[in-house]
Amino acid sequence: MRTPLLAVLLAVAAVPLPAAEVTVLTASRIHTMDATHPQAQAMAFDADGRILAVGDGTVLLARYPGATRLDLGAATVVPGMIDAHGHVLEQGLSHLTVNLIGTRNKADVLERLRAFARDLPPGAWLTGHGWDQNDWPVREFPSAADLDAAFPDRPVWLYRIDGHAGWANSAAMRAVRRDLAGSWQPDGGAIRRDAAGKPTGIFLDNAMKLLDAVKPALDDATTERALRLAMQDAARNGLTGLHDASIPLSELRVYQHLADRGELPVRIYAMADGNAAALDWLCENGRYRHPSGRLQMRTVKVIADGALGSRGAALLADYSDDPGNRGLMVTSPEDLQVVADKAHRCGMQMATHAIGDRANRTVLDVYAKALGGDVDGDHRWRIEHAQILSPEDLPRLARMHVIASMQPTHATSDMPWAEDRVGPRRIVGAYAWRQLRDTGVHLAFGSDFPIESLNPRLGLYAAITRADADGKPAGGWFPDERLTAFEALRAFTLEAAYAGFSENELGSLEAGKRADFVVLAEDPLAVPDAQLRTLIIEATYVDGKPVYRAKP
Repeated sequence: MRTPLLAVLLAVAAVPLPAAEVTVLTASRIHTMDATHPQAQAMAFDADGRILAVGDGTVLLARYPGATRLDLGAATVVPGMIDAHGHVLEQGLSHLTVNLIGTRNKADVLERLRAFARDLPPGAWLTGHGWDQNDWPVREFPSAADLDAAFPDRPVWLYRIDGHAGWANSAAMRAVRRDLAGSWQPDGGAIRRDAAGKPTGIFLDNAMKLLDAVKPALDDATTERALRLAMQDAARNGLTGLHDASIPLSELRVYQHLADRGELPVRIYAMADGNAAALDWLCENGRYRHPSGRLQMRTVKVIADGALGSRGAALLADYSDDPGNRGLMVTSPEDLQVVADKAHRCGMQMATHAIGDRANRTVLDVYAKALGGDVDGDHRWRIEHAQILSPEDLPRLARMHVIASMQPTHATSDMPWAEDRVGPRRIVGAYAWRQLRDTGVHLAFGSDFPIESLNPRLGLYAAITRADADGKPAGGWFPDERLTAFEALRAFTLEAAYAGFSENELGSLEAGKRADFVVLAEDPLAVPDAQLRTLIIEATYVDGKPVYRAKP
């Protein structure tokens, strides 16, 4: 039975339109992601970017004589890809602060910091992101002393690659308005200290707020500039939608100003930053959707635990490589329950960062209690990352209709050391895409940019191969968890749209939906696996208009 909305769309599609208002696109192949019509060679859409029909080129050109012709020749067209978990502001700031991704050692870090600091005014904070001690010859946390010799007076504050640890120099720690020495620890965080109780300069999870509170705040102009840069990065990489995980109300206001001016090149599915002003605003005003369709917020994002790389992910048993440590619950189970109950009461989706098996179990328990009899309804509550699941908990996601919002490149980045952290038994339930999908879980893929590259081609490759850029290990890391190319592309398109309640508008190319699509020089479902990383993106379209072209 057709829904009223679908009936209206079909009726509109049947009304003859002036030829000048219709574009007929033809290409070697169009992968529609529509199960009833998976491939086509042509697509017609109107001036508002609404798809009118998908099918054979000759038929559509005859149906719309005089329509504008967009002949893409041998190219392949796929639905616009959606990154279901990223951090847009932080991606943009990676262009405006020191980028430490790929640094090979502490000397490499210092070299980049010195180069960036040359253009900073005296006394300005030197900030950056992307260091990862797991990539260094000695996989130990650095210290303030490593920074102090080069920067004795300028405050330096550097976020680890996962965003769950920060590295400060002594000048930055002096700015904190309380004594950091001793044995006390903030709730949901940790200050690493030496034997004498003196802070080493490493702050984990909620302890990072001590430095964030004294770091100079961003103004709206810088925020807008960073958002613009990030959205340009997205369009250039074939992304037409971004799920922005955890933003304050002030940042939503900047997005709204951009949307009012028609300056959002991609679609933003924003998530409120926990139990704060943005969620209060949603509860008071209801789910938000901008008239342009380019911006919406109906979700609250909460962080349950830390990250595996910094040994902050909350585990049911000790870390295999750090006896006595079971990680951190950044948000207590009691506080998680408060947010979940509030989200359910307000009719909002909940998305919770959970990496360790203890955190994932806690989140599932909280969701079950909050949803109650509605657990079988269309709530679409999500677990972000769902990295390590115990065998007992893995089937619960499907039973509770919880979406697994996962990032394929996390597995290939973490595989050199992940088993060291959790041991050979727990690793079997880690990054378990195939197990989850085969139990019936909706699997939405993203990258967690800028922690990983926002380039979805790398995610497709990782999901299909579970190997690094050199194809190692041969056959893939725990290869039974690999997906097919179709499954991986679906997770970046239709499933990501589903995770954002947008599958009736986005995620596939079919009549009535939005004309969001990517033009590729190669066919991602036919090329050798290694070629997925370097697929050539010729253009990205949103609402039938190009937001990126490789050539003029």
